[in-house]
This record gives sequence, C-alpha cells and structure tokens, in this order.
Amino acid sequence: MKKVELLSPAGTLEKLKIALDFGADAVYGGVSHFSLRIRSGKEFTFEDFAEGIKYAHERGKKVYATINGFPFNSQISLLKKHIQKMAELKPDAFIVATPGVLKLAHEIAPDMPLHLSTQANVMNVLDAKVYADMGATRIITAREISLKDLKEIKKELPDLELEVFVHGSMCFAYSGRCLISTLQSGRVPNRGSCANDCRFPYEMYAANPETGTLFKLQEDEGVGTYIMNSKDLNLGSHIKEILESGVVDSLKIEGRTKTSYYAAVTAKAYRMAIDDYYAGKEDTQKYQYELESLQNRGYTDAYLISRPFEKNDTQSLDFTMQLGTHQVTGEGTEDGEYYMCKYKTLPEDELEIVMPLGSKIEFVENEFGKTYERDGRIYMSFAKLQAQNGKVWESVHSGNINPIKLPAKFPPFTFFRIPSHPDMGTYPKK
Repeated sequence: MKKVELLSPAGTLEKLKIALDFGADAVYGGVSHFSLRIRSGKEFTFEDFAEGIKYAHERGKKVYATINGFPFNSQISLLKKHIQKMAELKPDAFIVATPGVLKLAHEIAPDMPLHLSTQANVMNVLDAKVYADMGATRIITAREISLKDLKEIKKELPDLELEVFVHGSMCFAYSGRCLISTLQSGRVPNRGSCANDCRFPYEMYAANPETGTLFKLQEDEGVGTYIMNSKDLNLGSHIKEILESGVVDSLKIEGRTKTSYYAAVTAKAYRMAIDDYYAGKEDTQKYQYELESLQNRGYTDAYLISRPFEKNDTQSLDFTMQLGTHQVTGEGTEDGEYYMCKYKTLPEDELEIVMPLGSKIEFVENEFGKTYERDGRIYMSFAKLQAQNGKVWESVHSGNINPIKLPAKFPPFTFFRIPSHPDMGTYPKK
C-alpha cells in the first residue's frame, strides 16, 4: 500500500526545517510575489529556498514551489524568468493555479511535475481530466469537495494524484476566490496580499433611501458581529476515514504565515494520526490534545466529510481568534543547547516539552534545572536562568533575546509550553 504523504507549510527556512523534523514528508513554499503568500514569500530568498531544498533532499523529503498567484499581463515576462530560476533550484514540483501558468511552466520546465492549486476549484471529473490532459500530475482539490466526489475522480483518473487540505484557516469565499480585501483595502487575495477583512467585526445598519434615514441594528449580547469569519479546518479525528477511502495521495496543512510552533505541532499531530492508521490503531484524543493547544478560530470539519447543507458550524461569529489550551514559553535553538524565551519564564516553572516523534532526552537534575516525566509527558524546569554570556536573570520575558542555558541537550527546535489558563492543569508559579 502506498503511504499517504503529509504536506506542511514552509513560510521560512526555519519553519521548513521544523515541519520536516516534526514529521512532514514534504513542504510547500515560495519566493516573491508569484506565491499566494507575499508575506511568507518575502521571508525566503532564492539562496534560503535552495538551502531548504537541500535540507529536505538530504532527508529523503520533498519541497514543492508555489507559483500560484494570478499574474497580470504586465508581469508575464517577469513570470517567465521566475519559473526558469525556480526550476534551476530543482524543487520536486511547482504548484500553479491557472491554465495559462500551467502551460507556461510545462513549456519552460517540461520535466517538472505540476500540481494544480486549490484556487483552480476542481470539484469534478470533467475539470480534473482537462487539467490532467494539460500536464497536471496532481490536483489540490477545492476545499468544498466531498470524499464521495474524490472517489469518483480517482475511479476515472487512477494515475492522477489527489491532495486535500486537512488543517488550517478556511476562507469565507469559494476556495479562496475572494474580492472583499481588494474592494476594502486594495490588497488582492488572489495575488497573495489578503488583508483578512473577513476576520473583522462589522456593525450592521439599515437605510431608507427615500428619507435618508440610517440606523444601527443592535445585536443581542454574545451573538457577535464576525459575520464572515470562518472557523479553522481540523480533520485530525477523521484521518482513518480519509485514508480508508484509498483515493487521497497527500494530506495538506495550511499556514505558511503561522508560527513555528504551529508548523511543529500540526506536523506532529497528523504524523501520529497517519502512522497510527497504518499500525492499525487510532487515538483521536492524542491528536486533538496537540491541535487544541494552537490558537484558533474554533474548529470545524468543514466539507470533506459532511456536505455544506448538512451542517451549520463553519462560521465563528463571536470572536476572530482564541487562545489554544497552551501558551508557548520558549523555543530551543537548532543546536539544542539554549532556550529562546517567547513568554514570561521564571525558575521552577513547569514547562511541558514538545519534541519530534521518537526523540529522546536524558533525564537530569543539575545547576541549570531538571528534566523529568509524569503521566506520559516530558517536563523541564529551570533552577536558574543563566544566559549564554554568563548573566543570571531572575526572570526572562518575550523581549529578552539572550539564549538561556538548558539543563540538557534537546533535539533542534524543541518547544516548551504551559497551560493557557490555571484550570487547564499545572500552571507556573507566580
């Protein structure tokens, strides 16, 4: 049985490494404004992207380059040069969104596998076949597609790879084809600069054009005014169902502009879910423990499992973002020797350790602190906060950029966290 691929976002070189270290089989990211995430694209130079591809290939993993923006006529010459330059870096595929760019990429880099972006809105066999005939080797299907329709496509086109989103932000518009941000702020979603206007709270007014009367519609307390704010996708409890269909080749996580912790935890959670499926077991509570630790807009299983008309839980009307169950306090350096503070940290705070699957650390107790296990989880606490320069701090805060010596050597990019609220478990001392 061919094992499904786990595909994670790579918004920066660091996030690329983290996603791969925490379990992703492949990552996707881009350079410049031809990628649909301008902000993350600016984080990658061509040199960094080349280094990321080398890092992945040395580990037997893949990198897909995003060239999925919607170009204007004035950009076509620049686009041709960009495709050629990206091809020279030798990623494992291009992700493109339009028929014209698909054809152009095939002409410039005929040996490059081409993945069709979800922005192309493929929902059926007819469209899938057209793009396959044009040279697409994989379809990243519309987010509104059902598992039933995926089966139909695979039955007709067994050699065409199918990729589906399983986690991340959802768009109010159809597969992300949105103009709200364009109209309100001049930032074009389909060229990578969405301002997330749908996440804002709105006030509702009623107007009488004959009299010029205008009055505000008052919402009931607690109802909220986030009228276009979609919940986040979370299919962590449906991996068994998806994989048993036998038609999905790649599970994709959204989030190139999200945090390095997000890259780590989502890769780890879905890696566990996939590996458990092939091992003949399942523990959805374990996967959701990790996913619930992330900031989110509320979770929904969206449309892959249930049709839109069968449910009414895809919109988060009361808030734009909420804390997850945990707060990240710090991140380990790539050499595993030091702690970079992300949140107030005091000596003797109990910090839960988040490492890649299969990682092991030594349980120690020394002048810098201790590491230990309790109830199947690994923890650490500092005895003292000694910086790399030798200075000892009474506490460190998110603005402190001094590396703090760890009591043991950890895997690269280890994360440390605490419960977000006192009633969620052990909480650091005040």
